[in-house]
Formats: sequence, C-alpha cells, structure tokens
Amino acid sequence: MQEQEPRLTPTSYIVLGLLSGFGEATPYRLKQLVSLSVGHFWSLQHAQLYTEPERLARGGYVTEEREEGGRRRKLYRITDRGRQAVRDWRAEPTEGLAELRDLALLKLFFGAEPKELARVQLEAHRSQLAEYERIREEVPEDVPRGPRLALEAGIRHVRTWIAFWEDLAR
Repeated sequence: MQEQEPRLTPTSYIVLGLLSGFGEATPYRLKQLVSLSVGHFWSLQHAQLYTEPERLARGGYVTEEREEGGRRRKLYRITDRGRQAVRDWRAEPTEGLAELRDLALLKLFFGAEPKELARVQLEAHRSQLAEYERIREEVPEDVPRGPRLALEAGIRHVRTWIAFWEDLAR
C-alpha cells in the first residue's frame, strides 16, 4: 500500500524554511530557531517540531539521519523537493489575514475595566516594543530582507496596540 502524499501546512513550511535558511538541524535546534525568529509572530506547539520533520522525511521533503552514538539525535536536511516546495509556496500570494488570539481583547469584550486592563497592556506592549527595537539594532547586516521586513511589521503592530491602549487609558 502506497503512503498518501503529505499535505503541507504552515508548520511544514516553517520547518522547510528554517532548514533551507539555516542548514541541517535537530528538532531541538528547530525549536530554538523558531523561538528566535518566526515564534514572535507565529505560534505552534513545540511537539510539532519533533513530529513534522519525520512526516516531511516520509514525503521526501527532508532527509533524516540518526547519530550513531551518544544521544542518537535525529538530524534533518532539506532535499531538492523540499527547496522546490518552499519556492513554490513563497511565490504564491495569500489573501489570508492575521489570526488574532488576544486574551486582553477577550476580557475587554466581556466587560473588563478598560483603564485597568490598558495599564497592564501598555506595560506589556512597551516591553515587547523595546525587545523588538533591541533586536533590530543587533541584526547583523547580512540578515536577509524577509526577516528584517517581518521585524518591522512586528514593530509597527506593537506601536498600533500601544496607541489603542493609550486611548483606553485616558
């Protein structure tokens, strides 16, 4: 019985994109890379970074090699098929909008005190803005344009939330 072609998901493209950009990686290294990069704007369960590479290996998008000794970690590398899948995915425009799960907005919707909520949210968003601006200052010159643009979008996004919560705080 032939195995069904795996359906590629956003998590698939995260794994393929990271392997394409950073080279071979263990699932633990993928988890670290997500935390330092796309994890700032795309949430996923860390367990997916252990199961998804195995699934992609079965589909021929990555290769899997197990260390002979030691901890016998699995090491994944992107294949030509995986690189082509990333190229095709990047080339396809999307009309999808940002997904929003915001606990503060949920509380606001159900009647939380706006000024008190705004005080705490302002502190959190200002802290996030400071972190993003620190990252922007420390980004090496050789970092590609895509991550720089995503960081700029994050900065603008947080500034918009700060303006919103400042209005509610008044």
